[in-house]
Amino acid sequence: MDLPVRILVADDERSQREVLVSSLCGEGFRAEGATGLPQALALLEQAREADDPFGVVVTDLRMPTDKEGLELLQQARHDDPLCEVVLVTAYATDDVAFRSGKARAFGFLSKPLDFEKTLITITSAAEKSKLARDHASLMELLVSGKDAFCGIVGKSAGMTDLYRLIERVAGVDSTCLILGESGTGKELVARAVHQMSARKKRPFLAINCAAIPANLIESELFGHEKGVFTGATSRRVGRFEDVSDGTLFLDEIGSMDLSLQPKLLRAVQEMEFSRVGSAETIPFRGRIVAATARDLESAVAEGEFREDLFFRLNVIVLTIPPLRQRKEDLPLLIDHFLAVGSRRHGKVFQGVSGAVLAAFEKHLWPGNVRELENSLERMMVLGDGEVLGEDLLPPTIASPGSQQGPSGDGQFQLPREGLILDDLEQNLIEQALERTGGRLDPAAKMLGISYKTLQYRVKKYRLKKENGVSSEEIVPGEGRIA
Repeated sequence: MDLPVRILVADDERSQREVLVSSLCGEGFRAEGATGLPQALALLEQAREADDPFGVVVTDLRMPTDKEGLELLQQARHDDPLCEVVLVTAYATDDVAFRSGKARAFGFLSKPLDFEKTLITITSAAEKSKLARDHASLMELLVSGKDAFCGIVGKSAGMTDLYRLIERVAGVDSTCLILGESGTGKELVARAVHQMSARKKRPFLAINCAAIPANLIESELFGHEKGVFTGATSRRVGRFEDVSDGTLFLDEIGSMDLSLQPKLLRAVQEMEFSRVGSAETIPFRGRIVAATARDLESAVAEGEFREDLFFRLNVIVLTIPPLRQRKEDLPLLIDHFLAVGSRRHGKVFQGVSGAVLAAFEKHLWPGNVRELENSLERMMVLGDGEVLGEDLLPPTIASPGSQQGPSGDGQFQLPREGLILDDLEQNLIEQALERTGGRLDPAAKMLGISYKTLQYRVKKYRLKKENGVSSEEIVPGEGRIA
């Protein structure tokens, strides 16, 4: 059974505060009083911590000055956008109305209070707050129930397969490598592995290897001793030591500098490491989960990533499908982000129009789920209604441009559907090999890549004889496909 809406009455006049609290309780609300701003803020904080927030705050504008009333209004709305605030004032001027409206007050009441009007106003505010909370709760229940897995939203075949694999690998301590394009949610998958493992009560630490300069990342990972370099004024404990027996998530591992990779290999392989400037060996008891959007096999072929480290990380591979390959998950993802946005912005967003959904389904989503989240965030900020219409669509989605090929000005236009990077890459390789009669060396130069990279790509795409080439017929010494 739902509890009645909680109402906080803030007024430094004791008689009026107690009368209003008593009257609201008589009408079935859970009303409490506060003598001023400090007590009101304390009660609001206690209510949030108890997960029983106030739905409405009724505050006198002057306690004893209007600064306290407006500050309570602003703070209450900032901390909880779904809380409605009603101002009470003896000076119902245009200035008061302007300031209360600008600070998003539900409304204001003039002294002396008219009981009937007061009850109508507060009841309306309570109903609006309750409706918004119920909507947000229902949306969160939807996306956290059967359609979500450890915070990951989606029930397409590709995601279901991923969930099954996560469940299987979470119970072991083997190193995991998460592969996926930018914006697919690699950290969410890493957290799911951690949450489903026996280490779930231990720390989960994440570090983005691409976001830290090469000269600092070694210290960030392994720590350093005092005085080992300029600025090292004290000993620093690194992430490998901090994580204890938890999970260490190394994001964008493909961007790690070559000079640091041997030390990482030792830590992963021997389960021990040393701080920078120290000969002391420290045991590592945690689990490594790494992730990258880069093709590590190609990086190995090009000499940009150590082969032995790749094999050590590549024990268990979790591949996240891009959004363009699981568009049946779009409605669930939209509901999820609208529920989050409703709580954040203090508005109720019921959904998107049919035209918006159609545009989303045609879009290729090169930025994947992150691009969808940012697009919906933009639409929620600009929109006023409960249903987001196509007039709010970002330009890149509303006008995606040409379907294929170079445009008239020579710039390549992304297609709306069908063509992806692998298809384009394979097509270009086939054309180059056809022009060179199957010879890899000149084809590699034509494509601007190394011989080893082209050799790897030919094997990767398993080019068939009907394409004019065959990965099984590379002639040794000639670098030629027969």
